Parts: sequence; structure tokens; C-alpha cells
Amino acid sequence: MGAALASLRFKSTENQDSVRECGGIAALVALLAPSSSSALHELAAEALCVVCAGNTQNQDCVRECGGVAALVGLLAPGGPAAAQWEAAAALWTLCYRNSQNRDCVRECGGLAALVGLLAHGHSAAVHEAAAGALRNLCVNNTENDDSIRECGGVAALVGLLAPGHSAAMREQAAAALRNLCANSTENKDSIRECGGVAALVGLLAPGASAAAHEHAAGALSNLCSSTQNVVCVRWCGGIAALVGLLAPGNPAAVHEHTAATLRRVCYENAMNADCVRDCGGIAALVALLAPGGSAAVHEQAAGALLNLAFESEQCREAVRACGGVAALVMLLAPGNAVAVHHNVAGALVSLTRGSVPCREAVMACGGIAALVALLAPGNAAAVHQNVAGALVHLTSESEQCREAVRACGGVAALVVLLAPGSPTAVHVHAAGALMILTSESEQCREAVRECGGLAALERMLACASSAAAHKWVAAALRNLGHVHHVVGELDQPN
Repeated sequence: MGAALASLRFKSTENQDSVRECGGIAALVALLAPSSSSALHELAAEALCVVCAGNTQNQDCVRECGGVAALVGLLAPGGPAAAQWEAAAALWTLCYRNSQNRDCVRECGGLAALVGLLAHGHSAAVHEAAAGALRNLCVNNTENDDSIRECGGVAALVGLLAPGHSAAMREQAAAALRNLCANSTENKDSIRECGGVAALVGLLAPGASAAAHEHAAGALSNLCSSTQNVVCVRWCGGIAALVGLLAPGNPAAVHEHTAATLRRVCYENAMNADCVRDCGGIAALVALLAPGGSAAVHEQAAGALLNLAFESEQCREAVRACGGVAALVMLLAPGNAVAVHHNVAGALVSLTRGSVPCREAVMACGGIAALVALLAPGNAAAVHQNVAGALVHLTSESEQCREAVRACGGVAALVVLLAPGSPTAVHVHAAGALMILTSESEQCREAVRECGGLAALERMLACASSAAAHKWVAAALRNLGHVHHVVGELDQPN
């Protein structure tokens, strides 16, 4: 029966359901008993893998029949390699998008058993299946993350990344490490201490598979929420390797995770930002903004440019010189994802901080009208905040930009953002933009008055939720002829 059921097609949900409804899953689990032969163990585990692929009801049925514990039993040291392989593969399938089965494997002692299969002496196929099972077991499961680390799983998985192992094995090991460090500070540190950062950087080299590149870049992105790991990536030559993966022709998923890693690597790190620029990374990131790319790639590329431009005047100029301002402004168009709008507006904030050429470039390609359009009610507060922040920098010291904001309805849109209920950061940036707009433009002052801005500013002054908001509102009212005490210096909001 095992061989016949194993021949079923993975995508035949009807066949899978029929097996369950006829009692076939319970019968297969019974064949995993110690009294059965190793050949029956192998075929039954293989069949369970087939009938449970993508079928949550069957996955649950296996657990309820005691199948998880039985499969874990086949992983014991000294057992037949073929049965171990099929059992690990079945657990890999059973734990796909099934949190109850992930917990059950841990409770049955399966994590230590699977880590044991990563040791030297087992076949490449066993290593791959065990790593794949661990990959699924640590998705959004902190107890499993900790248990795998505590039984030596991190070091064992890092060992599988070494050159000379099969491509499939390295892919699954990288994917498992990616999941292990997604939500665990301890695992991030453990991977670094085991040499995993350098090993993952090595997996970025040309010649590795696209899947290996994707998982290695994704793992490094998760790891780089740690400052120590960011430093380690640079020391290992990871920045140049990551920039290399931005080349045209690589899959969108590789571009997405590589840009996400560079985004984290450059966060508040001017040295890394300059290194990315020197490696040609800015032009490569700008190229990812081209129309037709995926929203996820656009989001991460814009986020990386945001952090690069924030840290370095030279990076700001490099983005402008390779057409990045125009590419970013194009992504402000209606219909793009909220996360794209948020990061693009944030990148324009960074680019226009103290850069007259970047301000002029935004103005020249219609960026002011596009930004003002995003102030419309219904857009996310985070988008409103970044757009207002960009307008602060654009209108500073530029009469032409101030007039452009007024002409396209930006004054009224900013006044609307002062309404009660908006987040403090939105209030601060909107008030800051209005303060700059009204500082030297009688037309902007008149526009504020006409759209009820005086009342909105007075109301906000009375209940400002932060000192920064209070200062900017009071300064705007002063520009409008309503004098209020302003505390401290008036630095522009970032």
C-alpha cells in the first residue's frame, strides 16, 4: 500500500482527501511501528510525505494518529539511512505552515534528533531533508528557535554552508538559519560566533544557485538588525558581494532580499554607505526602481537609498547623478503600494536635506505635485509624515518650491494634517512645513488663512502633544501675525 500511495501526485488534493477519508493515514501510521520492516518504514514515511503535501487536514490527521512521534522514532541513531531520510522529509512536509505539528515535533524530541542527522557520516540527502525540516520547524516559533540552538543546531547548520556540500543542502541550511535568526537575538549572536556570517557571505558568490543567494541574503538581512553583525558583514567583504547580486538578470526575490540587507547595513552607518557607493551599489539600486519591477523590490531599493542618502552627502549626489531622483518621483504615482510610497517619500527626505541640486531635481521632475497628492486623506499616517518631512526640506530656502507647494494645493493639505487624532510625528512635520511656507511668502500666509489654518494652528497650540510640535506651531502663528512664545531653537524636523 505504501508504494501505491507514494505514487500519488502531490497536487491531487482529491486523491489526498480520499486517502484520509478511507482511513489510509491511520493505516500508514500503523506501518511505522517498530515491528514493521525498514522497507515498510521507508515506504510509509514516503507516502505520508506525499499525501500531506499542502494539505493541512492530512497534516493534522497524521499528528492525531500519533504519526509525528512515530516518524521521530525513525530518526534514532543507527537506523537505516533510507528510512531516516524519508522520515525527515515527511516531518519537513508536516511542519509546513502547521504550528501545531511544529510544537508536536519538539515535544516528541524531534529537534535534537534532526540536529543529530546533520552530523558527519550521514548522506547529503539526509542532511538536506533534516535541514529542510528544521527550516520549517523554526518559522515563528521561539521555543523551537531556542531548542535548536541549545542542542547544537546553529553550529551544525553553519557547517553545511561550507563549499563542497551539495547546492540543495546549502540552500536548506541557509534557509533554516534565515528563519532561526528572524526573531531571536541569541541566535543572531550564535550564528556570528559560529562563523555563520562569513559562511553566508561566501554563499553570495557567483556560481551558487538563485535559491542559495536568496536565502543567504535573507539570512544576512535578519542578522543585520545587530550592530555587531553589520560590522562583521563589512569585514567579510559582504557589501561588495551583496552589490554584485543587484545585477540585472537575478530573480526579483534575490534583488528584494539583497536590497533589504543593504538597507540595514547602511542604517546610521556612514562608512558602510560610502562602501556601497564605492562598489557601484547606488546605480544598481536606482536601476531596481524601474517601472515593471515588483512592489517588494521597489520598497526595499527605496529604503536602501533612504538610508544611504541620509548618511552621506556624496551618496546624495551619487543618487541624483544617476537619475535616482526622477526614478523615485515616478514611484509616487497613485496605485503603488503604501510601503513603496512611504520609503520613496522617506528617500526624498534624505536626499533633500541640505542638497540644493537634489531639491532642484525633485522640482524639475514634478515631484512637488506628486508629494502633495500623497497628503490626501486616506493615505497612511507614515506616508503623510514622510511627505510632510520632504516638503520641509524642499521649501527651505527655496521660494520657487514654496510657490509650487501653494499652487498645487499643498497648504490646504498640510492644514488638514493638523486635525486632532493625527500622530504626533505627522503634526510636527506638517506644522514645520507650514512654518517654512509662511516664513517669507505672503501668498502662502493668505492660503493658510483661507483654508482655516489659523484656527487649526491655534487649536493645535493649545493641545500640542510634544514640545517640537508646540515650537513649530507657535512659529507658524508668529509668521501669520499671531505672536506666541517659542521655546528653544527651531531646528528642522528630520
